[in-house]
Formats: sequence, structure tokens, C-alpha cells
Amino acid sequence: MKRVIKESDVLKPVLIMAMLFFTAFQSKGQQNKPAESGYAPVNGIKVYYEVYGEGRPIVLLHGAFYTIELNWAKLIPELSKTRKVIAIEFQGHGHTPYSDRKLDLATLASDVIGVMDHLKVDSADVAGYSMGGSVAYQLAIQSPKRIRKLVIISSTYKSTGWRPEVANAFKAFKPEFFNNTPFQTAYDAVAPDKTKWPNFLEQMLAFVATPFDMGDSNIAKFTMPVLIISGDNDGLDKVELAKTYQLLGGGVSADMAPMPKSHLAIVPSQSHVGLMMQTDIILGYLNDFLK
Repeated sequence: MKRVIKESDVLKPVLIMAMLFFTAFQSKGQQNKPAESGYAPVNGIKVYYEVYGEGRPIVLLHGAFYTIELNWAKLIPELSKTRKVIAIEFQGHGHTPYSDRKLDLATLASDVIGVMDHLKVDSADVAGYSMGGSVAYQLAIQSPKRIRKLVIISSTYKSTGWRPEVANAFKAFKPEFFNNTPFQTAYDAVAPDKTKWPNFLEQMLAFVATPFDMGDSNIAKFTMPVLIISGDNDGLDKVELAKTYQLLGGGVSADMAPMPKSHLAIVPSQSHVGLMMQTDIILGYLNDFLK
């Protein structure tokens, strides 16, 4: 007898993993405070940012529904030992106020450039996770000269880069799935106006359900080195991921040709949410690639 899979059956593991992720990060917390924080006026809104450490700048872009702390709490203390870390919270996320402004990847990428301009950063390494990775891809297309090296963690530049069940889950998301979860707890803790939670959910659910494709030809034009980090079971279509790596010059036999400047790392036994909990592994890849 064929079992009927309900939307809640698909989404329940995602939310459980998110709860574990948030609990782990909240229990340890971020150990250092930013040297600087504030709001950059860009594109009609105010975008919140935090700055840590000194050295060559790296910009961190978080995933959907996340905050700086939830996404990067364990990486920032290590990265900031040798780097100037600039972490941004997207429109409606964390400390950045909700706005009725249309939410799309091109606008979010433009916001990142606005923050860099505000901080007088001409170029930087950029690392993005999940939704932040998609914004990072768009940023590299729009403003390639502003990026020294690009790090994409568990993300894609087109909707078909996700496995079908993931893409279908995005479409099936409903506001009530997120109420009274750690997502809302994190929002309530720092949002300038907690009453905007329903508006934020409506805007974000429309955003994640909208198909997108930045174009293979645009990715093939990248000249900056790119590091792709993916969990082996993180929801990304690995056939499409291999094609992406080939567009970036990878997938060669390095015994017979020069080693590509872009790298691909597949972390075993990792889900989408679980991958970001592997701090030591991700930090190792970042340090090797960015040095």
C-alpha cells in the first residue's frame, strides 16, 4: 500500500534539525562582541551589520530566517583572529527592520554592496550559506570586481539546483509551521518591531517559493576563485553541483592538467542544517582556501 506523504511529514525533520541547531548555538553563544555595529542606509532601508577583528575583510551572508548569531556564532570568533569579519543581516532578518520593499536576490546583493560602500571596503572575500549563498552568487554576477574569493556553503544559483522534494517543500511552507519555533524566538529577541513577524513570514515564504536561475553562462564567466562546500545529503542535486563545479573550471584530472583555482568539498553524512554545525570542518576549508 502506497503511503501518502503529507507536507508536515516533509517539513518536520527540517524544523527539528533547526531546533537542535539553534539550541546548540544558543547554549554556547557568541563569545566575543563586535568591535563595531550599526545600520547602513542602502536602497531605501537600513541594513544592520557587525564588524569583528582586523585584517583582510570577509563578508558573511546568513541563511533564510537566520540571524548573524544563529548562523555564524561559532565561526566568527575564529575567523576574527586574523580577519576583519563583516556580518550582515538581510532585509527583515534579525536587527534589520521589516520593509515592504520587494524581496529578491538582485536587491539583496545590491544591499551587500551598499554596506561595503558604507564601511569603505573596496573588495572582500564573501561567504554565504543557503539563501546567503544564492545572494553571494548574484553579488558575484553584479559586482565581480568587489569579490576577491567566493565561498558558497550548501547553496545554488538556480532552483533546479535543489532536489525536487526540497523545491516542493519550499512551495509547501505555511506561516503556521514557523510559529512558536526557535525561528520566532530568534526574531523576537532582536527584531526592532516584533509585530512584523506575520508580515516577515509572508514576504519570506513568497521569496523562497519563487523559482530563480542566474544562468550557467554567468557562472562560467567568474574569474574569482570559488569554494563550494556541500553536505552529501544537504538537499542539493549533486549532478547539478558537479555541473556547477565544471562551469567554474573544476572536474579535471589534476595529474594531467593544472589544479583548478576553484574547489569543491563534499562533507560526508551531513544534512543542510547539520552542515553548519561542523565548525571545525568548515573553518579548515575556509582557512585553506582563503589564505
